[in-house]
Amino acid sequence: MHYLCPLCAAPLALTERTWGCPQQHQFDVAKEGYVNLLPVQKKNSKDPGDNKQMMFARREFLNAGYYQGLSDRVNELALEFAPETKQILDIGCGEGYYSQRLFYSLNQHHNCNLQGIDISKSAIKYAAKRYPHLQFCVASAYEMPIDAQSVDLAIRIYAPSKIEELHRVMANGGILITVSPGPLHHFALKKQIYAEPRLHPESTAHILGFECLHQERLQFQLELTHTEHIAHFLEMTPYAWKFTDAQKQLLASQGLNCELDFQIEVHRISR
Repeated sequence: MHYLCPLCAAPLALTERTWGCPQQHQFDVAKEGYVNLLPVQKKNSKDPGDNKQMMFARREFLNAGYYQGLSDRVNELALEFAPETKQILDIGCGEGYYSQRLFYSLNQHHNCNLQGIDISKSAIKYAAKRYPHLQFCVASAYEMPIDAQSVDLAIRIYAPSKIEELHRVMANGGILITVSPGPLHHFALKKQIYAEPRLHPESTAHILGFECLHQERLQFQLELTHTEHIAHFLEMTPYAWKFTDAQKQLLASQGLNCELDFQIEVHRISR
């Protein structure tokens, strides 16, 4: 899998530790092994994406294995619907937790390559350092520096993206696996925050230019008793800032039980 120049869209070639295009645009490989393909003029803020604190909380929580059931199910669906896939793309890969587990699952059956992109430099830096056998780059999912029709399998877990970009990068017959919040996801937290908590909307299972092959809901109960794990969980959710310090301390002392509800879909590009 090759990169495209984020400035002129020409193919990038790697020379020693620098990616360059025919127009002389150059991007150095960081010491951790990733490349930053999000030019400053295309950033919406100084440090886009999740900050270091959120990244650390999510990293520690995921590494503790609480979402392993989701990861395992995504991997099972990948093996079922894309058993011979060669080129894999993790859109919004974060710290690489799902990337690494998917690669390990598929690579036991056949050789494949995985590339992860995320807008957060902190997350990509960690992913590249921990998983040096995978490729990671800082990039926007709305303008991916990825070759057209080069991706056999893409996963998109809680990551927004642009439909036109998905359609551009997917190879003929390519498979896209998406994960989004189910109606009851984190509902116990919502009940503590809102007077009238609302359910997440149910997915329509429709992505323009794709055919939905499979749709399911994966539900299980999250039970946390360790103070550190509760703190990490709250910090990684979008509701973290709605809790007062006193409420967080109370949850940490009493333990936390919360619904996990994931909507998982498998789509195939239709051309």
